[in-house]
Amino acid sequence: MEILIITGPPYSGKGTQCEILKDELKFEHISTGDRCRLEKQNETEIGKIMSQYEEKGDLVPDSIMKDLFSKILDENRNAKGIILDGYPRTKPQVNDLLELVKSKNLEIGKVINIDVPKEELLKRAQKRAETSNRKDDKDVNIHLKRIDVFESSTRPAIEYMKSKIKVLTFDGMGTIEEITKRIKDNL
Repeated sequence: MEILIITGPPYSGKGTQCEILKDELKFEHISTGDRCRLEKQNETEIGKIMSQYEEKGDLVPDSIMKDLFSKILDENRNAKGIILDGYPRTKPQVNDLLELVKSKNLEIGKVINIDVPKEELLKRAQKRAETSNRKDDKDVNIHLKRIDVFESSTRPAIEYMKSKIKVLTFDGMGTIEEITKRIKDNL
């Protein structure tokens, strides 16, 4: 099984690109956000802990995410490949994922990093809030906090990944189709 990682700031279009690429590559799309919401909805032990952090816009602790991703990798063991959307987000999570992948005899193909300026991210967040039923999408302060957390935790993790895994950075401005073409042309 091959692992493809899609990363970038909140509201950069990661989920949209993952949905397009999963159909083209015949990979499973593992959305960290969707999986965390499912864990919370099912009121699992992990879900209850996640709720306490995510409702404030904070990242879930690395140890909890490592446990969750070990379970996800096991569940998808027979898949052709998986696209990880929203993980890893911190340097320790990068190391955790590399350790998990190695222990399960898997490999990470590439990391796709979608780069979008902050002003555009805020516009996209507001647009998503208009169409989403997610409670966390309605609060502008949470939008700002998510972007700040990305800048302080995830951007350094992406830089760190560059020394461990092939990371391809793409301009996330333009139409969905333009961004998809940029990515596909380099896969």
